[in-house]
Amino acid sequence: MGILARLFRGVINEVADDAVRTLARDQYIENIFEMAPAAKKVNPIYLAEIMMRAKQGIPVSRPLGSHIRFSAWDKLMFNPVHLFRFPTPENVGINTSVQIGPKARKPLRLTIPIMFAGMSFGGALSKSAKIALARAATLAGTATNTGEAGLLEEEREAAQLLIGQYNRGGWLNTPEKYKRLDAIEIQLGQGAQGSTNQRTAAKNIGEDYREVFELTGGQDAVIHSRLEGVHTKEDFINLVRELKNEAGVPVGLKIAATHYLEKEIEIALEAECDFITVDGAEGGTHGGAPILEDDVGLPTMFAVSRAAQFLTKKGANREVSLIATGGLVTPGYMLKAMALGADAVYIGTAAVMAMLSDQSTKALPFEPPTDMVVYTGKRTGLLDIDKAVQNVFYFLNACVREMEMVAVTTGKVSLSDIDRNDLVALDPFLSKALNIDLGYVSPENQEMFFNGFERIGIMNKESVPVVTH
Repeated sequence: MGILARLFRGVINEVADDAVRTLARDQYIENIFEMAPAAKKVNPIYLAEIMMRAKQGIPVSRPLGSHIRFSAWDKLMFNPVHLFRFPTPENVGINTSVQIGPKARKPLRLTIPIMFAGMSFGGALSKSAKIALARAATLAGTATNTGEAGLLEEEREAAQLLIGQYNRGGWLNTPEKYKRLDAIEIQLGQGAQGSTNQRTAAKNIGEDYREVFELTGGQDAVIHSRLEGVHTKEDFINLVRELKNEAGVPVGLKIAATHYLEKEIEIALEAECDFITVDGAEGGTHGGAPILEDDVGLPTMFAVSRAAQFLTKKGANREVSLIATGGLVTPGYMLKAMALGADAVYIGTAAVMAMLSDQSTKALPFEPPTDMVVYTGKRTGLLDIDKAVQNVFYFLNACVREMEMVAVTTGKVSLSDIDRNDLVALDPFLSKALNIDLGYVSPENQEMFFNGFERIGIMNKESVPVVTH
């Protein structure tokens, strides 16, 4: 072994020496090191996507949404209390429950405020993955979402609480299907796709997919940019009222977060929606064009804050539930979204990663772990459903326990009691945008501080928050 080791070290040393000599000798334009500043300038992700576009000639389909961190959740902090208000005694339980659509005939009652986002069978996840999420949701006392799909019987059987998307593909839009749901979410858009149309080619559709979506042989699965029959505000209002009357369960609206947020919510309120789901630009997807993921929409943080403040302004915040989703991957992010005004949150990417967790080794190092859970994956048969259920349930339990710790240290007895007054911002622009105190100025000096900024022209209309990449 000693001889082999010395030989190996000698080869490595010679290769390294030759590489250094070549690096120093070659002109920059001919030097392999040229790729280092190029990658730094272009970004390795964008560089790879340039190559994909050049090779394939079609829009790139990037999984799991944008890699850009639009929402600076790390610049918000919770305020612990000691004497000003006392922490919650350890013998007092923290209430984690929430009602979605409290004014509906049959409100959706959750034990915890974390639900699974709309990840469709076929269009995104495998049947095994959908069953695992449904079972884990049932164990945790929460809901899972069908996504833009038909009604998967195995998912319906496994899920005690199932939210179904009345979708632009039309696959769940008949009374015999939506009357079997515990809540109906009218899906008009999502954070990673906006409201653009989407298509799954027939060659990628298996028999089980075709059966659930009720497609004929050779038929593509098409998600249209508009919901069939909804071309005016009045059409949408009539649809909501019809669904509420027929099903009796909460009926809500899901949209991609947008600068027109208040205008969209105004119509939802006129239609008497029971809940509104706002999907920020950080939202995930099975595959989406980078331009839609990186350059379209509004960050989750700002969307949730604006939506909550608008609902409060309209006096609807106690009657219409607000659900936040898009890039909420830690319990801290989730709870901060709730503190800004969301009643509950959806998680997608985090749930998938939790599901895979220690099972990832079955795919690595030659395939991505997600190959075990996406419908088109080659290794979906390797997913241990029982283990996936346990992983996701444990993840939810850990997240909620951590959120309870924040409730204790802020002196609250319910997660829903935590609000923007329990937050401070570490950035003056976020403080102004989110209407919360700036952390390095005492509460009584906030107005004086910002007045000073305005006098010297720092806090003006042209100033914008910096996006963290």
